[in-house]
Amino acid sequence: MSSETILRVGKKGEIYTTKDIREAIGIRPGGRVRALVKGLRLIIEPIPSIEDLIKRDVVEISPDEAERISEELQREKGAYG
Repeated sequence: MSSETILRVGKKGEIYTTKDIREAIGIRPGGRVRALVKGLRLIIEPIPSIEDLIKRDVVEISPDEAERISEELQREKGAYG
């Protein structure tokens, strides 16, 4: 995504984003962001929550596949334990 939007700066220096921007990059109320300053540029990136990371990295496997992986890990642990 590449776009340009003019944002308002409040009396105390707060930068107000638009709903479209927040939704596009995943900023949520109560969430956290990382601010990077590169020269005269301010880069704001959302920091994903633990819940977001878990949801994003969920892999669906069958019970048989889970059992096979479990047995494999147990064999590896036995070989190195």
